[in-house]
Amino acid sequence: MELLLIRHALPVRQENSVGPADPGLSTAGLEQAEHLARYLSTEKLDAVYSSPMLRAVQTAAPLAAVQGVEMRLEDGVAEFDRHSNSYVPFEELRKANDPRWREMVLEVPADASEFRATVVGAIEAVITRHTGDRVALVCHAGVIGAYLAGVLGIELVGRSFFSPNYTSIHRVMASRKGGRTLYTLNETAHLRGTGLPTGLYD
Repeated sequence: MELLLIRHALPVRQENSVGPADPGLSTAGLEQAEHLARYLSTEKLDAVYSSPMLRAVQTAAPLAAVQGVEMRLEDGVAEFDRHSNSYVPFEELRKANDPRWREMVLEVPADASEFRATVVGAIEAVITRHTGDRVALVCHAGVIGAYLAGVLGIELVGRSFFSPNYTSIHRVMASRKGGRTLYTLNETAHLRGTGLPTGLYD
């Protein structure tokens, strides 16, 4: 089967005094999600899954609509920060040299093994349910990094080994015998010429 791991579009910044932050998409993010849906409209998807977090759900919604399928939520691919009371886009943290950015890039989180096991288990369960299908799963940078590190045999330092762009597509070919091959990485042709931000290194 072919699995399309897709990072959510650009969300707004949200910092709460109480309760977890679960921001929706910015105006640019909503446009990115529409471009993604149009780009993939020529490919038949058998299913569209999403993390339960709002930024992923809002990214997956136009794609599911274009494909004529019902979006399915997959709790196991929620981001590592799902219980945090703040969300600041990575590029804002980097530009400000925020300690939280250095922590994500350089430090091995205490919950890294548990997070990766949850992510891999959830994604593999989706693969098992869709033998022979083409499936999109909209999720998060940390989720994509954790899963693809395993596919590539990379030992992670920090949360990820690269920076997935907003609405980037990462295609994994999954064989019935258990083989997992990364086919494309950080595919963002749908954002070329739009003037929309792509991610960290704009």
